[in-house]
Amino acid sequence: MMYTLDIFEEGFVARPETGPDGSVNLMVWHCSIPGPATDWEGGFYPITMHFSEDYPSKPPTCKFPQGFFHPNVYPSGTVCLSILNEDSGWRPAITVKQILVGIQDLLDQPNPNDPAQTEGYQFYMQDIVEYKRRVRQQARQYTALG
Repeated sequence: MMYTLDIFEEGFVARPETGPDGSVNLMVWHCSIPGPATDWEGGFYPITMHFSEDYPSKPPTCKFPQGFFHPNVYPSGTVCLSILNEDSGWRPAITVKQILVGIQDLLDQPNPNDPAQTEGYQFYMQDIVEYKRRVRQQARQYTALG
């Protein structure tokens, strides 16, 4: 059974989608992750979680906005993280909070062994100064708590 987390510790937000008529869709959650105290600091990064009918047997799909700059985020915005992979790290006991904290950790600790986008990966591996500049620029784009 899922539940509303709304705003919980340290600026995280997780709430189910609400329709114009006030109905609640527990299959789609709108979340926000605060940037860790690094180059990501100051940003509140929007994530949409899509749950399938097979949840919790299958993990939700987690997406940043399309074009999000990070080595482990596909151009579509989909997050590439082991705990979200039903064939490797996913366990039904993983909570929404644990997923969001895991994604927050991934922001500043990319996994170069599992790249999802060329641009973020290349800058992270070949030009860390430019990579960090782009991260700080992106943090300024997402300053509103969602």
